[in-house]
Amino acid sequence: MLSLATGLIFTLLLTRNMTQQEYGIWANIFDVAGYFLLLSGVFPFWTMRFVAHQKQGAAKTGFLVNLVFSLIFAFVYVSLTPFLTAAFNIGGTYVFMYLIASAQIINMHLIAALESVLRARKPQAIGYGLLIEEVFKIALAYMLIVRLQQLFLGALLSLIIAASVQVVYYLRLSWKEMRQKTQWAYVREWLKYSSVNIYNAVGNQLSAFTIILLFLLGGQAARGNYQAAMTYAGIIGYSLSLSYALYPTLLTKNNLEDVTSTLKTVLMTAIPLAAIVLSLPQSLLTILHVHYNEATPILVLLTLDAFVVLISQFYSSVIFGVERLDEKAMIPFKELVRSRIFKVFTLPYVQAAISIPACIYFLTQYAGGWQVNAAVFVTAINLAAHIVTALIQYAMMHKSVRIDVPWGSIGKYILASAVSAAFLFLLPGTTTLLLTLAVVLAGGAVYAAVLLAIDKDARSLVRAIWHEVKGMVTKQGSA
Repeated sequence: MLSLATGLIFTLLLTRNMTQQEYGIWANIFDVAGYFLLLSGVFPFWTMRFVAHQKQGAAKTGFLVNLVFSLIFAFVYVSLTPFLTAAFNIGGTYVFMYLIASAQIINMHLIAALESVLRARKPQAIGYGLLIEEVFKIALAYMLIVRLQQLFLGALLSLIIAASVQVVYYLRLSWKEMRQKTQWAYVREWLKYSSVNIYNAVGNQLSAFTIILLFLLGGQAARGNYQAAMTYAGIIGYSLSLSYALYPTLLTKNNLEDVTSTLKTVLMTAIPLAAIVLSLPQSLLTILHVHYNEATPILVLLTLDAFVVLISQFYSSVIFGVERLDEKAMIPFKELVRSRIFKVFTLPYVQAAISIPACIYFLTQYAGGWQVNAAVFVTAINLAAHIVTALIQYAMMHKSVRIDVPWGSIGKYILASAVSAAFLFLLPGTTTLLLTLAVVLAGGAVYAAVLLAIDKDARSLVRAIWHEVKGMVTKQGSA
């Protein structure tokens, strides 16, 4: 939750110093780099499962493999950058910025490998790593952007150096696993069946191509408006971090009762976050910069889309967690292709088949040079595609994995969120940073007060958190 504040500060440093076109180029740098992270999650997928199954050497093996891939993809990215920037009609000093981003490709590969280990061993450490990265990022951004007046370069270096610190922190926590003997036999096994993971990675990047289309056909400002709205819609996805421990726990224990309790915790946070964003879209965008007011409909649609994606990702983790085909460190290919994992991996292709043709049609026929309309079309199309794939996923899971949906608790979260939204709706619109943040905190306080009054599970959770904090403080004091 603290990283929400640091993320907003970093975004404010960019949006208040960049034009919409420049912010669109900034976002496109990472859109392009994302295609060179295609295999960054392939081996960590198996690494986490093998570590959760107590397989010696899996952590070190996965890390080394991802390190090699990171160097290869960074080299390919640098080699292709002149051609890619020419295709996007980007020149001047921006080409140098695209080149610098190659260092982040290496960082993201290493972070993916190390987080796969920590997710199975110490999932809470991922939150600490994110916080450390955010603090370093803000400190560096202030020095480089504000003090030294280096906007693009300062922002990029802040991200790269902060991510490098995060890598070092993760390595320190995983050092015991990194000292184990490398098991190259795992690599042969992973390579043999990673075609399925690559199949999924290609599908994910294919479905993300709609954002590239927005930049190419909608314009740089359209991409900037979309990214500004994503600043707040993306916050809803943070709720999924509360379920990080579920996937490896299911691999180890296969206890479906954990699914229900985790779903309640995730929705307890996601539903009010969505309600607050939907209640204050214009005020939230105004504090980035007044010209982002026009992105209000984009933020509304993106918020709904983020919530749908959140539910879909949660159910994916459940499906992956109950699958037992690699329990003995062997992966039968025929069983893998028939498994629920492969079916989930196919869903991005369904999404791409819906969204890419629709985006091309609407961007070329109806956007008409209106960059806000272009972003609205792309967001609405992606939302529709995500709803379709989420329904398919739910039907798939419902047939094979029976879990109890906590409808009673969900109803309480919706009721408390509705009271909070009504409170925010009655307040006058805000245009300043501090006043808007105060209103958001007030809305959160109203939600918490109502929920604690009507939900005993929420009260139990607060007591459990307080007990944990006291235990940590007592342990630290005695040490």
